[in-house]
Amino acid sequence: MNVLRRLPLLFALLSAAGSSHAAGINIGVVAPQDGNFATLGAEITTGANFAIQAQKDTATVVNEPCTEDGGRAAAEALVAAKAQVAIGFLCTETLEGALPRLKDAGIPVITVSVRSRILMEDALKNGWPLFRLAPVDAAEASMAIATILKNWASEPMALIDDGTIHGRELVGAIRSALEEKGLKPVFTDTYRPGQDQQIALVRRLKKAGATRVFVGGDRSDVAVIARDAKSENIPLVLMGGDAMRAADTPVPLLDGVQAIALPDYASLPAAQQTVQAMRAGGVEPDGYILPAAAAAQIASQAAESAKADNRPVADKLIGTTFQTAIGPISFGQNHELTENPYRLLEWRGNGFVPVATSSN
Repeated sequence: MNVLRRLPLLFALLSAAGSSHAAGINIGVVAPQDGNFATLGAEITTGANFAIQAQKDTATVVNEPCTEDGGRAAAEALVAAKAQVAIGFLCTETLEGALPRLKDAGIPVITVSVRSRILMEDALKNGWPLFRLAPVDAAEASMAIATILKNWASEPMALIDDGTIHGRELVGAIRSALEEKGLKPVFTDTYRPGQDQQIALVRRLKKAGATRVFVGGDRSDVAVIARDAKSENIPLVLMGGDAMRAADTPVPLLDGVQAIALPDYASLPAAQQTVQAMRAGGVEPDGYILPAAAAAQIASQAAESAKADNRPVADKLIGTTFQTAIGPISFGQNHELTENPYRLLEWRGNGFVPVATSSN
């Protein structure tokens, strides 16, 4: 998808949303409109305005330059426009600049992107009205730990990583949690990434007796490991993390390789009505488009409920289940998603599909 090619459609949506029903909710949409993040910003704005238009709400669209000063300017623009909720926010810096002013104005924020644990800790400490539709940065490891404990507890298991910060931290968190539960891997290693073959690694895994392997590394490395294990007739069940959601090149992924990853939102049953409507309008619902639409739906439902009960909108965002284009969503007292959005997926044919039952 090239979102930039759809900018004329996007601006038409903005115009329609900005002139829609005056009695609706005024939702601020904060996203980059130029620079390196313009494509992602266009996804956010397209998805948000698709939902806003359908809801007969109004949109106040504000550029996000991804700086603290830009965040302060965005907050002032939202206050001046009398936005009731603000959504989008691709960058931590924007939120750091905007949240103090938005707190004073009583405008809650729903970010679709920012995962910083420290930012949310600061928000809760300072009473900033930040809510996160993106998963917290520990959610990937948490789902991997739960899945391994459920499906691999009785199997000889290995944990390997590619030596990058993310791969090492992901595998380290998994290993610590498993060992606390008395589950010790039969093999651990840091492999050299980006190699044309990993035959020595798969032979070492066989020698250690491992049959299940979690890989903290890129999809391309996992594909090479899977291919070489098959060529050596070494039966391994491989599982990676969210980095598995990448292009299926240069080595194709083999069927049966698993991933702890965010699902393809456009494939979810709850999304089908919205997906069909978007495609009918010439919008392919990938990237941030569906999450941004969901954020706009949450904003509208929360603001309408707050208006009916004469309560602050932020109060309604806590503990309420919202029906959205990506399924039911709710936030806890910690302003995080109450349900971990990561899922156990398995590669079949040309895509990842949810694993309906436990792997053995």
